[in-house]
Amino acid sequence: MLNVNQLQVGYGESNVVHQVSLQVGAGEAVALMGRNGMGKTTLLKAIIGMLPAKQGSISLDGKQLAGQPSYQRVRSGMAFVPQGRMIFPQLTVEENILVAMDRSNRSTTKVPDYVHAAFPVLAEMRDRKGGNLSGGQQQMLAIARALVTNPRVLILDEPTEGIQPSIIKDMARILNVLRRERNFAILVSEQVLSFALDLADRFLVIDRGRIVHEEERATLDQSKVSAFLTV
Repeated sequence: MLNVNQLQVGYGESNVVHQVSLQVGAGEAVALMGRNGMGKTTLLKAIIGMLPAKQGSISLDGKQLAGQPSYQRVRSGMAFVPQGRMIFPQLTVEENILVAMDRSNRSTTKVPDYVHAAFPVLAEMRDRKGGNLSGGQQQMLAIARALVTNPRVLILDEPTEGIQPSIIKDMARILNVLRRERNFAILVSEQVLSFALDLADRFLVIDRGRIVHEEERATLDQSKVSAFLTV
């Protein structure tokens, strides 16, 4: 499904991501684990097209995407929820979602029922401005905005940042339900191991821009992964 091969990304003469290869299968959830500054965000931004890659290939369902702008990658089946969420604070919850649908060429005046079923709080607060939501509610809104583009793969960058533990647990449960019901895969960068354990089928550890460890959920050595996350 999503296939990244020998991707190298950097700023000027400095390389941050060094020839990284990874795959995400249909319906699979993959967690990209690592400390701050190890290249997680840079890698995800290169995959979605927000940063240019110096070399390597990116394909989704066999379609080559390297070199294409981010909006073309979204139309090809990617969706990205960046670190910090990046909703429109002056628009209402409903307007935020409808704008995302319009940008994906799905012009409509109605938020899909599955969004309100998954995130009831967004239905309750449909007329509230995005900037007036809590951090957890803004993250739910950001995920909803991504989902209404009907992605084949949902890419999440540090979705638990600034979110209280009870909402983190709910977020993992909701994402698991949605990926089964909506048939999409997930690639998530994360430092909170408990969230990744609730969500991911497979774990990748990135250290200094290189994938240094990979393991399936069933056989995961939590202490080894935790060691990579410790400063």
